Amino acid sequence: MLLVVAWPTAFAARASVDATRLDHAASDPANWMSYGRTYDEQRFSPLAQINADNVRQLGLAWYADLDTNRGQEATPLVVDGVLYISTAWSMVKAYEADTGKLIWAFDPKVPREIGPDICCDAVNRGVAVWKGRVYVGTLDGRLIALDAATGTPQWTVQTTDRSKRITITQAPRVVKDRVIIGMSGGEYNVRGYISAYDAASGKLAWRFFTVPGDPSQPFESPIMAKAARTWSGEWWKLGGGGTTWDAIAYDPDLDLLYFGTDNGDPWNAKFRSDDRGDNLFLTSIIAVRPETGQYVWHYQLVPGDEWDFSATQQIVLADVRIAGKLRKVLMQAPKDGFFYVLDRRTGELLSAKPFTVVNWASGIDLRSGRPIENPAARYSRTGKPWLSQPGAMGGHSWQPMSYSPATGLVYIPTNEAAFPYTPETVFTAKPRGMNNGLDKLAGDLPPDPAARLQIAAGLKGYVVAWNPALAKEAWRIDLKGPWNGGVLSTAGNLLFQGNASGEFAAYRADSGERLWSLPTQTGVMAGPMTYEVGGVQYVAVLAGWGGVFPLVAGELSEKSGKQRNVSRLLVYKLGGSASLPVQQGGERALDPPAETADEDTLNTGHALYANFCSDCHGARAHGGGVLPDLRTSGLLGSDAWFDVVLDGALKANGMASFANVLDHRQAAAVRSWVISLARADKAAEALTQSP
Repeated sequence: MLLVVAWPTAFAARASVDATRLDHAASDPANWMSYGRTYDEQRFSPLAQINADNVRQLGLAWYADLDTNRGQEATPLVVDGVLYISTAWSMVKAYEADTGKLIWAFDPKVPREIGPDICCDAVNRGVAVWKGRVYVGTLDGRLIALDAATGTPQWTVQTTDRSKRITITQAPRVVKDRVIIGMSGGEYNVRGYISAYDAASGKLAWRFFTVPGDPSQPFESPIMAKAARTWSGEWWKLGGGGTTWDAIAYDPDLDLLYFGTDNGDPWNAKFRSDDRGDNLFLTSIIAVRPETGQYVWHYQLVPGDEWDFSATQQIVLADVRIAGKLRKVLMQAPKDGFFYVLDRRTGELLSAKPFTVVNWASGIDLRSGRPIENPAARYSRTGKPWLSQPGAMGGHSWQPMSYSPATGLVYIPTNEAAFPYTPETVFTAKPRGMNNGLDKLAGDLPPDPAARLQIAAGLKGYVVAWNPALAKEAWRIDLKGPWNGGVLSTAGNLLFQGNASGEFAAYRADSGERLWSLPTQTGVMAGPMTYEVGGVQYVAVLAGWGGVFPLVAGELSEKSGKQRNVSRLLVYKLGGSASLPVQQGGERALDPPAETADEDTLNTGHALYANFCSDCHGARAHGGGVLPDLRTSGLLGSDAWFDVVLDGALKANGMASFANVLDHRQAAAVRSWVISLARADKAAEALTQSP
């Protein structure tokens, strides 16, 4: 679907972005032409009209409601007065950047029923612009080039095998007329790769696989043959993992493209590779030539990873003086909790220190580059459960960090959340509605409300200001809980961040002092950006609660702020006087029907729910403020439950039919368990409210 309104004459240049403009983007502060503003992904703006002295005058300039109620993770782009965004379900919109007037809207019509085949919400992190076109990767694996003036598709290419559960949530980058795009699906038995397509035609230029395929077949490159020596067993039958769903950076001087890779699949190394070998290139940073995809170097952060410690978090390039020597460095704060500084010419490890609580390793050996592991953390070897910090959500997840050359600090949106890893005795690849990792959490949350509150008390969130030259924390900003938004630093000595508790805030970039905030009516995850039109500086951010934490953790996510999804684009300026509408509606009360199911039925329903429902509706059917709270569903007392669960009556909303994995009796058992859960929670509520 395409909506187009008249294109203003002032914008006739139509996203005129090329290599010269992006190479010199650092000296073009009015525009934000790529995901991280510049190829080095620093997310630092030289704009200073809004600064630490006047930021208290910041107000809402305009806002735009978005036609989706799923998580919003995109960073807007602005080119010559036009603002481009992507939203959940991979939709794209263009606005006048100063007035908020909609120019066009494009819906790629991603089939909503693929919801159960994806991990971590129907999100999209942004678009790329290049020579009059806007590029978006879609959740169902397409790469689409749109005319920047009208939103009309120019070409579409399917980048994935649609028979597999591969998705795209990444913002593309364009380097040397190549559109670089990765893929997602690391828990769904897939083999990772990153691809480059010709920007003009959509023709595949190259593809770099991140794990080796079937060794009985020719390897795609010599480096894949070497990587295969680090694997054992029949890994290729399960895909292997190593997906490439976020981090990309480019150094034009060195002509090196850097990207990160994800965890192995399955997580447990015993079943993935007979618990042997480093399993290259899982959880690695890889440098290649952007025109050909030719391998140059790699650094593996976690050899033989079995904790979902992906290295797909943002890669930032900078020149930093370390021990008196100016070094061209690559920096990353990945899930594993260590902050890595590498020489980006060679991949040499320069420093790696923990930026959050870490118990799986005591440090990183600088000589070998390998972690000094805690033996108890290898649950595949001990056969015993392991409560890890960080957990699978990561000490830092996808929410973008920022590096300020003005302060010399990196600002990291940090999570503190332990995760239980339970060794399996037998591994079976999971069907639709299940992944090979996160479903374990649903069976580990205790039914007792007090015990769940104790778990929630251990969830923390903060922004760490990290000094990469000294390899240590400078200061931190404490927040209510984890899963807060990305950050932006500016020459105005400001640090901007939206948070999970529903506000957009500004801090002093040199000290972390809180200076200003406004409510957003929903949790914010996305990274903010700033731009200038007509001599006026604006700050923009997408608001909309979602992602893996609220979906999987459900009620536990309320530690960060009791939010529901209200998806909007918010744009601020000095003296802005717009206001958000009053929120309508509220929570539905718990009013479940009577339940007469026996204990065996309830146990069966709980197990089925944990396997097929918990990844989206949360461990205890809460919905996390993103999806409906099943405990309050009107379907609990109606046979319409089966119309939805088995017949796909709500597939247009993302709730596909589960008839391929559940029969009528099993669907009824799930309903019975949800009813019993709702009744227990209602009784607990009554106890807490009694005098």
